[in-house]
Amino acid sequence: MAEEKTIGIDEENIEETAEVTAQAAEEAEAEVTAAESADADAPKRPVSSNVKQNGDNEPHWYVVHTYSGYENKVKADIEKTIENRRLEDQMFEVMVPLQDVLETKKDGSKKVVSKKIFPGYVLVHMIKNDVTWYVVRNTRGVTGFVGPGSEPVPLTSEEMRKLGVRIDDYVIDVEVDDTIKVIRGAWEGTIAKIKSISRTKETVTIEIDIFGRSTDVEIGLGDIQKLD
Repeated sequence: MAEEKTIGIDEENIEETAEVTAQAAEEAEAEVTAAESADADAPKRPVSSNVKQNGDNEPHWYVVHTYSGYENKVKADIEKTIENRRLEDQMFEVMVPLQDVLETKKDGSKKVVSKKIFPGYVLVHMIKNDVTWYVVRNTRGVTGFVGPGSEPVPLTSEEMRKLGVRIDDYVIDVEVDDTIKVIRGAWEGTIAKIKSISRTKETVTIEIDIFGRSTDVEIGLGDIQKLD
């Protein structure tokens, strides 16, 4: 008999997963294939890392419903699309929530295995806009976002903690090209412009002159101060 660690979450935010029949899965595959074919013929929209599309400019975690058994494939496909379309500044992480389960075999031996907490669901950390919505919604195996009328509704901080997702400690109120001052650490006192921002790592990249050579250095968000 297996001993399981459980993680609770508000059931109103995530519906129970139902088994998908073979016929329904085949119909969904046909619909997604047709959508992908139409997308391939359409001109690609240029995406600038400094120009946000219509939508929320802050990143949040959203729940995406998938067909049962498609969770890992959906995760991999979204991550591949993020890389191909260079959306790293708008889509930051894709996660299949897992929990460690201690299983006891017939011979008495025990083994820890990872199992999905919510089969049929994938979490996406992203800035919601027309581009990111389209990427997720048109990924093979995705049936829609969890929310009223499939409108993406972000999870609350409390819900994310229950899922074991790390909550950012700092509010990112700086942008690329902002001038900042390093207030602690090895580069304390350095004043420079931000070249890039990593929301997942909670760092900014600045250029520093080291031994007469310009070098990119990552600085934690808690170690900088924005200058007016």
